[in-house]
Amino acid sequence: MNRPLLTLCCALLLSACGSTAPDMDELAREYLFLELSMGLHDSGHVDAYFGPEELRSAAKESALSLDQILAASADLASRLKAIDTGDDDMFAMRIAGLLARLQALDTRIAINKGDFLTFDDESLALFGSKAPDNDAAHFEAILQEIDALLPGEGPLSTRVETFNNQFVIPLDELPTVFEAAMAECRKRTLEHIDLPGGESFTIEYVNDKPWSGYNWYQGDAVSLIQVNTDFPIYISRAVDLGCHEGYPGHHTFNALLEKHLVNDAGWLEYSLYPLFSPQSLIAEGSGNYGIELAFPGEERVEFEKTVLFPLAGLDAANADLYYEISGLISQLNFAGNEAARDYLNGDITRDEAAEWLQTYGMTPAEKSLQRARFFETYRSYVINYNHGKALVADYVERGGADTDERWARFEALLSSPMLPADLQ
Repeated sequence: MNRPLLTLCCALLLSACGSTAPDMDELAREYLFLELSMGLHDSGHVDAYFGPEELRSAAKESALSLDQILAASADLASRLKAIDTGDDDMFAMRIAGLLARLQALDTRIAINKGDFLTFDDESLALFGSKAPDNDAAHFEAILQEIDALLPGEGPLSTRVETFNNQFVIPLDELPTVFEAAMAECRKRTLEHIDLPGGESFTIEYVNDKPWSGYNWYQGDAVSLIQVNTDFPIYISRAVDLGCHEGYPGHHTFNALLEKHLVNDAGWLEYSLYPLFSPQSLIAEGSGNYGIELAFPGEERVEFEKTVLFPLAGLDAANADLYYEISGLISQLNFAGNEAARDYLNGDITRDEAAEWLQTYGMTPAEKSLQRARFFETYRSYVINYNHGKALVADYVERGGADTDERWARFEALLSSPMLPADLQ
């Protein structure tokens, strides 16, 4: 290792002795070095990074072992806990955020070493919350409502899949439909939120992924959004992904954090997004809640029927029934949590998890295996979508907030270092 990098690594890994006041920039750089070091062991750990390149280089050249990262994390956490934040609430939130990220880092180290917690304990350690537990009877009641809307012979999941197939977006129309959906999501978001100048995104269509869509934030308010075309994409997914991955979802969240916390406040630690951290619960929860915020009431259905259906060349004759069934199916979303919980706890097999998803989540057989693959890759991350959405919705709508207040709270949430505990 050359001398400049050696000096940098030593500064990052040694305690700041004899200092009466913490150098938060130095501590943030030390934190970033540890997360980047972890990313060399776990390719999915660092979701986005747009901080100093010398830290990435230092991590690569140091090549710390998992045990070394864990020891350095414990040392950094002990120094952070000793800091007196006084009556400075924002400073206290900054310290709490760093400590929560370090706890998540320690948990991911344990997972990478084969030391697993239970599903609920893992989600609490990584994401700062755990999802409610629903039994089969909860989902059976919803399935009965769907069955009444779509009576007939054969398994209900088959009937629903056959019915929904008339609402699949043709592959050659995907770009047109998605661009129209994204444009509308962006327009509605900009009516309430000021985004950084020059913010932009590009869309790519990909295959063979364990997810349906992904936002790869590049920094400088730029995102790469990928859409997985492994399975049929229904017309309602265009707005779902447009809002969730773009506006007012992940792209908006990342751009606001970069502007307010990194650029304006100088909190360097937010130049890195550790996927397995409490930030993800708020990111996924706000991404899903943002769909309803941008398209309240019947506005989404009206937009899709009048704009997206014609672009996709689809007949809207049965659209009302489609949306009624889709609304009920969305209530089955928590079935994925139960399948993941039991599978990762070792109570059921992979095939049994897929079967549960088919029965109680109305997931097509082929896609249920993709979902099981998601559980294997991302583990308890699954709670962030539905449980996270519920927490964000409760926070934003608390006290009967009107539309303007909801948007104001939502923007404040996306611009702040709030943790899941702050939502409850």
